[in-house]
Amino acid sequence: MRLIPCLLSSQGLIVAPRLCLCKLSATWALPTVNSRKNHIRLQCSGTRGGRSPVTASAVPSSIEEMPKKAAKDSNGAPAAADAHDERVAGLRMEMAKHNVQAYIVPSEDPHMSEYAPSSMERRHFISRFTGSAGTAVITTDAAALWTDGRYFLQAGEQLGPDWTLMKAGTEGCPEIPQWLASDLAEPGRVGIDPYLHTMRDARTLKKELEEAGKALVPILEGNLVDAVWGSVQPKPPATSLRPHKLEFAGQSVAEKVAEMQKKLEDEKADALLVTALDEVAWFLNLRGSDVSYNPVFLSYVLLTKEDATLYVDQQKVTDEVAAHLKDGGVTVKPYDAMLDDVRQLASSGQKLWADPAKVSFAISTAAEEAAAAAQKPASKKRARPSGNVPKGLFLEKPSPLSFAKAIKNEAELDGMREAHLRDSAALADTLHHLEQEIAAGRTLSEVDVDDYLTGRRAAQGGFIEPSFPTIAGSGPHGAIIHYRAQPGTCGTVSASQLLLVDSGGQYDCGTTDVTRTFHLGEPTKHQRVCFTRVLQGHIALDQAVFPSGTPGLALDTLARAPLWSMGLNYRHGTGHGVGAALNVHEGPQSISHRYQNTTPLKAGMVVSNEPGYYEDGEFGIRIENLLIIKEAETPFRFGDAPYLSFERLTMCPLQRKMIDLEVLSKSEVEWVNAYHREVWEKASPRMSGAVLEWLRENTAPLKVPTPQVAAMA
Repeated sequence: MRLIPCLLSSQGLIVAPRLCLCKLSATWALPTVNSRKNHIRLQCSGTRGGRSPVTASAVPSSIEEMPKKAAKDSNGAPAAADAHDERVAGLRMEMAKHNVQAYIVPSEDPHMSEYAPSSMERRHFISRFTGSAGTAVITTDAAALWTDGRYFLQAGEQLGPDWTLMKAGTEGCPEIPQWLASDLAEPGRVGIDPYLHTMRDARTLKKELEEAGKALVPILEGNLVDAVWGSVQPKPPATSLRPHKLEFAGQSVAEKVAEMQKKLEDEKADALLVTALDEVAWFLNLRGSDVSYNPVFLSYVLLTKEDATLYVDQQKVTDEVAAHLKDGGVTVKPYDAMLDDVRQLASSGQKLWADPAKVSFAISTAAEEAAAAAQKPASKKRARPSGNVPKGLFLEKPSPLSFAKAIKNEAELDGMREAHLRDSAALADTLHHLEQEIAAGRTLSEVDVDDYLTGRRAAQGGFIEPSFPTIAGSGPHGAIIHYRAQPGTCGTVSASQLLLVDSGGQYDCGTTDVTRTFHLGEPTKHQRVCFTRVLQGHIALDQAVFPSGTPGLALDTLARAPLWSMGLNYRHGTGHGVGAALNVHEGPQSISHRYQNTTPLKAGMVVSNEPGYYEDGEFGIRIENLLIIKEAETPFRFGDAPYLSFERLTMCPLQRKMIDLEVLSKSEVEWVNAYHREVWEKASPRMSGAVLEWLRENTAPLKVPTPQVAAMA
């Protein structure tokens, strides 16, 4: 699915860090969802192609919507002709009002979400780049976007000629602090929105900029991009919340509250700050729809040893939800009341458990200022803090909810199994339909594929929405890792090209994510060999047995080795965590050669297995299944420690004609046959008629060619 980058820096997931802030005023108020807008605005069209300005499409959503103007890139490609970007020009006017020579626009919202509500997609708006990861930096005379290898092609298509594409992780590409240190005009003031950067990254970047003689300037009056976005900025989300049924959650809210309060006692902390949206949703057995494809809602939780408080737009709380929360012992307060309660806890000497990678610098600084003020004599005028954290204020550790959410209980795992069986019926129906349509000589577009597949999922019980925008890439579009087809500009599906379809569903019981690559005509030998090498890596990871506690980093090579043997590779991680009826990207675990992530893999986690290969301008190949990590049955237990293996969730056949049997070993052929037997046994009861016959044909055993036949071939 939407893949995790494999190129990192010391600052975080992509080379552009979430940036830092300095001393902030004690009069800060946590912004309401719709209040952080500057009164002075420049009217700037936020729509393209006649789309409504109050939907998620108010900013461009397709690489095909943008004129194909080449951006400059960090590796020296020539710039296109000069052009005027009215959004960048408007932002520079706002920057001048605040006397800053640079302004940093990250992808995140105040909760550090991977995907933000449409009203908070500021980096998307200012740059027109629609990828999920990236940081824009605008100075008085330059505009640059840092992103990772998943998006190099897409960003090159979407960025206009005023922009420079910074290919994060590649040779010659500086990190943001280095670039600002060498390129920023005097006096070198760098502006940021303090709510969009973590306390950890803020401190780091502030130090790096100051060492270079620059200054970080938090702008408290509102986000400058909002001032440019103006009246066409999408409205804040307002959809009601819904309880997540106990039969799928497996644990009541009261039980989760008690469990986390025990962890507070164990760590000698007084309160836990819960700021990540998926952690709030999991903790309170609630779901929402504030973010497309992710069943979460804008909110915070403060948990103390005595009580739990949810901070949310109270208009979203129905009577059913209110009763649900009351049963769990949870109080509800307005979204923007959270910061005052944090200040009160800090000023009373309470120790706050804050995940430094998730809590915003705005929140942490407000707590620091309140604690510092409480330590001063009341008769003295309060001075701005020096930036030193009052001793004992924070317990800076990863949120305990992150691991608790990642390790699914049996009810959650059963729900995931059921979701994938429902998904199998939709996938088989779609693949059968595509084969029939192309064989009959009818023309289909990539959007037709998306629409049909979504319709088949919607016909399944408990379907809510896709788990991410479907990637249906035909031919060269398959090489654009996060391609999004749009009406009027999408490609045509034909019998002459590979088709990559990466899609997923949000069901009431679980979340799915699956990729299949297939050819509706006759693939070339080269395509079959590349597909089979990807399949070999997929099989190697699927069959892995490893000690409990092994990080995904140690397994990543298994999936890449068959491609490496041919001098091939891919620019994304091999696997990501997946939520149970939650976000399709879930941490903290991953399978990637990102050496910073040493999170141990544990039984009960769900991860993806998705190696791939992409030839720019030609085709893309990816094979993805979701897996449950389970305890393995081994003849020995070295060190008396358990070993782990995988259980497959995804039940969808691999296209047989894409497999080159001359490349697969006998054991690998046996793996394919065993997987197809499992698909037939588990998925066939969900199908009937022509679709059932299609499944029967496509799960039939492969026959291993004799050595003589293979030699002749």
